[in-house]
Amino acid sequence: MLTAPRRLLTLAVTALLLVATFGNPATAEPTPGANEDGGQNLTVRQALDKATAAYNDAKGRLDKSVADQASIGDQMATTQTRLTELQASAGTIAATAYRGRRVSLLTVMVGAENPDDMLHNMVTVEYMLQQEDKQLREVVATQKQLEQQRKDIDAAVANQQAQLKIMEANKKAAEDALRKAGGGADVSSGVPTGGKVTTNPVARNSDGSYPSEGCTINDPTTSGCISPRMLNAYNEARKAGFTHYTSCHRNGGGGDHPLGKACDFSANASTFVNARATGADKTYGDNLAAWAIANAKNLGVKYVIWYKRIWQPSSGWKSYGGDGTPAGDHYNHVHISMQ
Repeated sequence: MLTAPRRLLTLAVTALLLVATFGNPATAEPTPGANEDGGQNLTVRQALDKATAAYNDAKGRLDKSVADQASIGDQMATTQTRLTELQASAGTIAATAYRGRRVSLLTVMVGAENPDDMLHNMVTVEYMLQQEDKQLREVVATQKQLEQQRKDIDAAVANQQAQLKIMEANKKAAEDALRKAGGGADVSSGVPTGGKVTTNPVARNSDGSYPSEGCTINDPTTSGCISPRMLNAYNEARKAGFTHYTSCHRNGGGGDHPLGKACDFSANASTFVNARATGADKTYGDNLAAWAIANAKNLGVKYVIWYKRIWQPSSGWKSYGGDGTPAGDHYNHVHISMQ
């Protein structure tokens, strides 16, 4: 039988082991969002990811098409000016020929005083005919160019209308997914604002969409992998001064973490604190979320989750249905998902 001193010693050691094993509940390092990516919310999260990604690509195609339309419009103005000039010149040529003032081969032969003059005049006639033919051919080519530019404008407008329909459909799908997860309500006050653009645009496909990427680069925060755009966003956040503890790749579950397309940026400098961020930590999270939103288009951000709210390019800030924990409700970290 254990003596009283030994019993006390055993209890003390057991308590120390429990603390070492489970940590202080107020300062533990729970995996952020461990429940949000799996279980009954997995299908909802997948629907949200798919809809938001489709919206972003459609928006990229729309922006590219609008820029193309503006460029074609400028080209059309130049083409129309040139065509007007050519048509005026061609009209003068036709009028001259109609009035019989064009130098003809018969005029050259009759009016020449000697063979040398006749040869010179014949060369002159040939040159004039070539120049007139060249000018008339340029009129026809310029007319065709202008017509093609009009068709390109029509195609751009049709493309824009198609992309707008895709954007609207995926905006609705994303909002439906949020509502199914217990969120999606409009949020109008207290949201992070004022972020500054500090990044350059990432590479796009020729149509304006984002290239497909996989989990191909070593994750600097874990032993896993992340995508090139996620690594770029992580590095750009560091450059912008957001250097608190961060964790990106996570095995298992759903969502973007296993795909290497999401990072959790702790509000605390050194760990994930198992409590709501307050004071300086809350301010840090607000500033980081605002920065991610301001640079979303350049980086390829799909959505940002912070303090039980989610920001998407299609809808702005909405309420977010978490799991009731500081990590699951994103009270202790900013989640950034990438395209």
